[in-house]
Amino acid sequence: MLRILLRRIVTGLWLLTLSLTIAFCYSVLALAETDPNEPAETSIDPTNTVILVAEESAVASRLPLRELRLFTQVFEQIRLGYVEEVADTQLLENAIAGLLLELDPHSAYLNQDDYGELEEHASGKYGGLGLRVGGKNGVINVISPIDDTPAANAGIEAGDLIIEMNGAPVRGMGVQKAIDKMRGEKGTSIKLTIYREGEEGPLEFTLVRDIIRASAVRSRVLEPGYAYVRVSHFQETSGADFIVAIEKLKSDSIKDPLKGLVLDLRNNPGGLVPASVEMAGALLDGGTVVYTEGRLPSANRILEAEPGDLLEGLPIVVLINGGSASASEIVAGALQDRNRAAIIGTQSFGKGSVQTVIPLGDGRAVKLTTARYFTPNGRSIQAEGIAPDLVINRAEIKPYSLRKTTREADLDGHLETVNEDGEDEDSATDIEDLSGDNQLYEAVNLLKGYHLLGRG
Repeated sequence: MLRILLRRIVTGLWLLTLSLTIAFCYSVLALAETDPNEPAETSIDPTNTVILVAEESAVASRLPLRELRLFTQVFEQIRLGYVEEVADTQLLENAIAGLLLELDPHSAYLNQDDYGELEEHASGKYGGLGLRVGGKNGVINVISPIDDTPAANAGIEAGDLIIEMNGAPVRGMGVQKAIDKMRGEKGTSIKLTIYREGEEGPLEFTLVRDIIRASAVRSRVLEPGYAYVRVSHFQETSGADFIVAIEKLKSDSIKDPLKGLVLDLRNNPGGLVPASVEMAGALLDGGTVVYTEGRLPSANRILEAEPGDLLEGLPIVVLINGGSASASEIVAGALQDRNRAAIIGTQSFGKGSVQTVIPLGDGRAVKLTTARYFTPNGRSIQAEGIAPDLVINRAEIKPYSLRKTTREADLDGHLETVNEDGEDEDSATDIEDLSGDNQLYEAVNLLKGYHLLGRG
């Protein structure tokens, strides 16, 4: 009986302490807000895009005592009666996560693993080998090594099959698990056993991990005069990488100058807003790219492009679909509102909010929705998306097989062609087959139409 009484006394004191601690935190925050002569405490996200400043409010309105008592009661019931024992720290961490869970789909509590993964994704840098891999027949196949990485320098080639890692077979291992095993801290090593067609036996490579920088921007020339840039997501360097890609496309097209660009933002989930503003700004000659509105003064911003259009007015077609979200919608919306590009494809995702990452210390953070964003013409695309100028759904291109017909060149005694400029009209040019991607096929045709009509 005495033991039960002591336990209740200890529990009561613990709950009282928890309640007083929460109330004290509320009071300190509220008191700090009421003194205009004291500098407000701020939390700044890593990209310095938003500063969170506490707003003034009365102490009483910040202390929902009834709900605090309810919280401590529920907390104690779980602590004492849940079927398995759960650490107090875990319960409190779950409670913090719950605070953000019900706000909106994009606000979240980030533990150390989540925060580290977010930073890695945003920076595009990780410790690894520099291999793009996929799954094939239960083993891991190398799609391509990234230039100037441990994998490329060691001689691993596209088409190689990874059959063992550190002596352990990989058959049946998922691709993501294999990627996780190949990643690690810079300077650590891993042994890969490779099967390569044409070799008598397996090849062994001992690779030392290094910092790999994976760019989200890829580019190529589809056919003379028409370029293509694919942006998979927006990292810290995506804006700068895009500018480098455009400059290279221009320098590589001296013989056949560029006539137009296809910018592919399909299935681009977004990322960092500054990178999207830099990318859109590279194609606009100054002016507004996007503006944001939130409850805090620092969340109300107008983001503008620097003067100078890298393509000097050349036609642009932007491809979007239902997987194009957030920062990719900022780019598409800005180019559409400013009449700088034709947007084709299907309706975009419709994420018109901005999240700020607030570090909490100890490797944890909060991702909080702090503003809505608007296109230059004042459109909010939240839950609406960007409507393309020309709707083109994915479809299969299947050319008809036409029976051979007689033409002038097939007639006996036909006159020979006289080509006044001296060029051979049958000379071959490198034209990529786009029949597997009807949206890209139509984008290139649209650019050609601009050029033929004298608008390019």
